[in-house]
Amino acid sequence: MLEAVTLDQLRTFIAAADTGSFSAAGRKLGRAQSVVSQTLANLEGQLGVQLFDRTSRRPTLTTIGRELLADARVVASDMDLLKARAKGLAGGLEPELSVVVHVFLPTDVLTQAVSAFHQQFPRTPLRISVEGMGAVIEPVLERLSSFGVRAPLLTNHPDLTSEHLMTVPYLMVAAPQHPLAQYRQPIPARELAQHVQLVLSDRSRLTGKTDLGVLSPKTWRLSDLGAKHAFLKAGLGWGGMPHHTVEADIADGSLVPLEFEETRANVAISLSAIYRTDTPPGPAGRWLLDQLKAVASHATEAQSS
Repeated sequence: MLEAVTLDQLRTFIAAADTGSFSAAGRKLGRAQSVVSQTLANLEGQLGVQLFDRTSRRPTLTTIGRELLADARVVASDMDLLKARAKGLAGGLEPELSVVVHVFLPTDVLTQAVSAFHQQFPRTPLRISVEGMGAVIEPVLERLSSFGVRAPLLTNHPDLTSEHLMTVPYLMVAAPQHPLAQYRQPIPARELAQHVQLVLSDRSRLTGKTDLGVLSPKTWRLSDLGAKHAFLKAGLGWGGMPHHTVEADIADGSLVPLEFEETRANVAISLSAIYRTDTPPGPAGRWLLDQLKAVASHATEAQSS
């Protein structure tokens, strides 16, 4: 008899429990009280248990009824999820959205965009990877990610379309106890070469051997921006960081901006959304990309004001 239990019976059970009476459940469901009573009686007969105690004026859940109510809610919720996903897939919505973003993308920009995405597409699973350099491009080229957010490389890939998101200030810093922080004038290249530069790198086959902004023959290479940040504050070397990641450190004196003699120590890094030209993002991906652009634009305006 259990296989004969229907979703309609479970929804009636939930409505009666939530409203506290069969008549109120009937009004909520648009049915007569007698239909609600008969539906619940049939459900009890099929389950072989009593869900409601009817000895008082208002029916109350039995101990077994309270236990099974939680299960009924799970079943009804899962069915709603199934129906929503089926409707989305039928309309071309991605069954899952995978995105890869550059480590320089401000976390608050990503968080705001993803929060809005969750409200708009609550049934769409989201997979986000944070990478650097070519490690952003590879999953997009291999169709493993719908789109990516990348910093500029030496060349643009012919199979990718790019849309500008925002510009991130990037500056060279060192701990106050580091020898380079003691300079009271722009630092010459010969002096930079005497000290370890902490360099962000990746294992991508596209850029794993590419050096960008390396000014010292003495380098420590790290693939994690958080580790680089910690090493800089510990005085283990000097190097570049996105301004938003070290703004508080500069304010409290735990990191010091550096000025160079022969080259610029402060630059602007352009971040762009990329996707395969022959496989653009679907509805959910396009929505998230546009949301990222909107949040990034607002953040840029706030920064310049």
